[in-house]
Amino acid sequence: MSISEWKWERIAMDFVVGLPKTLGKFDFIWVVVDRLTKSAHFISIRIDYNVEQLAKYVKEIVRLHGVPLSIISDHGTQFTSKFWRKLHEELGTQLTFSTAFHLQTDGQSERTIQVRRHFEGMCN
Repeated sequence: MSISEWKWERIAMDFVVGLPKTLGKFDFIWVVVDRLTKSAHFISIRIDYNVEQLAKYVKEIVRLHGVPLSIISDHGTQFTSKFWRKLHEELGTQLTFSTAFHLQTDGQSERTIQVRRHFEGMCN
């Protein structure tokens, strides 16, 4: 696994699922974490979003931070579709898929989700 030399060149993605629906019908949080600085974006989305809709959010991340060299994610269908792979092939981004509970690959987003849930519990 390569070490980042610059912020937002290597990122991790995951989803927080099982949330109650908001007024806007959002029920997932898409977590995008920079592996170097550990800064993150938390994006409210809906379970019925397709990969084309998710690609719009990738465009926003790219606008803010540039095209990442690599993205680590789990094997969720959102990340393994032909469209998703083709999008990142065109961007020149390497996609890497983690294995369950293998923190060496996707520990960044998993840990960010754990910390956020901890703080939510303290605030309720």
